[in-house]
This record gives sequence, C-alpha cells and structure tokens, in this order.
Amino acid sequence: MAAGGFCKLPNGSVVVALNLPSPAGPGRGSVRFLVLAQNRARALTRLRNLGMRAVYLRGNAAPPTPDEITAVLHHPDGLVWRTAPGSDLRGPELAQELWHPIRTLIRRPVTPA
Repeated sequence: MAAGGFCKLPNGSVVVALNLPSPAGPGRGSVRFLVLAQNRARALTRLRNLGMRAVYLRGNAAPPTPDEITAVLHHPDGLVWRTAPGSDLRGPELAQELWHPIRTLIRRPVTPA
C-alpha cells in the first residue's frame, strides 16, 4: 500500500506527498512524489496524466514535511520526486539525495532515425 498525505497551505493550495513503487519496475524500491496543486484531486490528476494511473490518496498517514513543502514550492514545475526514505537501494547516501524534476523520471529514450 502506498503511503501518502497532504498539507493545505495558507493560500488555499495543497501539497500532496505519495510513496509509490518505482516506475523502473518491481524490486527497484519506492519513490516519493511531491505535487503542488489547487486541491487534492488536481494533484492526483497531474500524476495520472503522467501515466501513473492507479494513484489514490487514502488518509493522511504520511503528510509532507516542512522541508518537502519548501522543496516543491521552490520548484517551477511544482512536481518533484526522490527515492523514498527507507528504500533499501542506496544506503546512507540516500539522506543526501536532492529532489529531481519529474521530467528526469519520465524521460523517454531517443531512438535514432
């Protein structure tokens, strides 16, 4: 089950945080997504439009931390990701990982013409 949560900001928008299985495939750990949107439904729609069809937010078990909120507010796309804490893939350097723009995760390979 994917952990997630949200936080409503003073201006009325929300930051939604979701831990989802890595798009790289099974056994690759999980990824934490942060989405800034006008409401929770629009945040989930943004992820679904990127091909993550089975994205749901049930409850508020893992809301975004203040540092995560700052990261997504300062990113021009309002949608960032990094390897989820607790993932066994990277060890101690995981704490040093920066947030990545979503385009680095969904980049399609270029095929030569």
